[in-house]
Amino acid sequence: METYYAVIFTSQRTEQDEEGYDKMAERIDALAQQQPGFLRAESVRNEEGKGITVSYWTSLEAIQAWKEHAKHLIAQQLGKDKWYTAYNVEICQMLKAYSFRK
Repeated sequence: METYYAVIFTSQRTEQDEEGYDKMAERIDALAQQQPGFLRAESVRNEEGKGITVSYWTSLEAIQAWKEHAKHLIAQQLGKDKWYTAYNVEICQMLKAYSFRK
């Protein structure tokens, strides 16, 4: 297994601009998938607005490039201005991974 990284983004949504948020989330997800180094992403949100998105990347450089992408910067600012009351980002190096499927 080659080294790869996970970006864990946890957030608490406001009740503002649900439609705008959903549209931006779709655009940003599609754009992230086109970025060099992107592997995959998984996202969930509960009824109280608490969410978690984990995206997987091949390198720290790819993560930094995505963080600095112009359209992603716009989404980040909108998140701070109106879509989130709080968020947290953690970047982890994947040391071991395994799974089970029935």
